[in-house]
Formats: sequence, structure tokens, C-alpha cells
Amino acid sequence: MSNPSVREEVIQKFTPFKEEVLSGHQSNIHSIYITGSALTEDFNSKISDINSIIVLHRMELKFLEHLAPLGKKYRRKKVAAPLIMTPQYVLNSLDAFPIEFLNIKLLHYLVFGDDIFKELDIKRSDLRQQCEREIKVKLIGLRQGYLSSMGNRRILTDSFINTISGYIPLFRGIIFLLGKEPPLRNEAVLSVLSELSGVNTDIFKFVLKEKEKRSKLTTEQLNTVFEDYYQALEQLGEITNEIQE
Repeated sequence: MSNPSVREEVIQKFTPFKEEVLSGHQSNIHSIYITGSALTEDFNSKISDINSIIVLHRMELKFLEHLAPLGKKYRRKKVAAPLIMTPQYVLNSLDAFPIEFLNIKLLHYLVFGDDIFKELDIKRSDLRQQCEREIKVKLIGLRQGYLSSMGNRRILTDSFINTISGYIPLFRGIIFLLGKEPPLRNEAVLSVLSELSGVNTDIFKFVLKEKEKRSKLTTEQLNTVFEDYYQALEQLGEITNEIQE
């Protein structure tokens, strides 16, 4: 299992938030983690949020009331609202959200308490079913988004350029199913996915770079991208369906 590292600037931004979270509620806090892109080289401090998870021993309204006012204050510092859960919720939800918990297992950094995510047992059968379902849902979304766009460049851009980051956790899940530990960096994920599946993922790499550059593609360019994007995702869906559990 890879050991993600965290930049000093991320720690410096997150520590004041962590201390305020712990203030007066430390006895009910099982653990606190930094997660997501803040632990990879893809992190851009100018535009990327610092995501986190707080695990409580028990869910309490008083803690949520304590946490809520911190949102506006730390949002300006690119510290996003944390996910809140309990150990029991984690254990009861592994079968429902295996993609999400696989990515948390791969990308988390403990800043307080005991690590509950390090030894999570993600079942292949649950993961394969969710990957299959997610691909089918995304294909429907792409088709409907294309139809409803009626050639509108902004809507087309939102359909896949602005959502590419949301595909990376799914792709990590497919890599895991194909028998290899998923990489942490986005571009490495796409390269390994292509290597294992045989599907050309250059279109996803292109879209990822265009999002980072904030390019404004023409409607004609977006139509071409859409065709390749849809075809690659459809091929990944067929491969996922054939994976043996």
C-alpha cells in the first residue's frame, strides 16, 4: 500500500481548523484525516480544496453545531467542509460505497487519533458491482447531457471537461479489480488503466489537461472529444462486466 505524503503548506492551513474542531469535543473524536488530492502531486494550492474526514465515537448534534460556523471561516482558506462519520457507519457502509472507501484507504493521512481506514477490507464483488453501476450511470448522464446541451458549449464543457476528476476514483476501482494497486496521481491512474485494460485512455488525459489549463474548446472540438470519451468509457464498462468476482 502506498504511503501518501502531505505538504507542509497543507498541514499549516489545516492545523488551525483541526485545533478548533478538537476544542471542547476531543473526547468524542475518534480520529481526523486529510484526504484526497491534498496528498498527491496533483494538488494546486491556488485552486484545490483540502478535504478531510472526522470520525466521531458517536454522532452528536452539539458537535455539528460547533462545526457549522467554521465552514465560512475556513472555506476562504480552501479547507472544505469535512465528511463526518462513525466507526459503525464505516463498517456498515463498505458494501454500499466500496469505490469511495477504497479511495479513502489509498489516500488518507492521519492527523489525530487511531487509523480506522488503514486495514479496511474492500470486497471485490461489492467493488465490481459499484464500478459497473457507476459506468452505466455515467454513460446515461453523458448521453442525456449531450442531448440537452443542444450544441451549447458551456453545457458540453460541464458534461465531461469539468467532471473528469470525479472519474478518477472509479478508475482506481477498476485498476484494483484488474489486480494492481492503484496509483495516487491522476495521470498515472490513466496510464496504468490503459496498460491493464487495453483501452486507450489518451482522451481522458487530454480532458484532464484541458481542465487544468481551463481551455475554452469550440463546440466542434467538444463534439469530437465527446465521441472519443464516450467510446472509451463504454469499452471500460464492457471490461468491467467481464471481470470475475
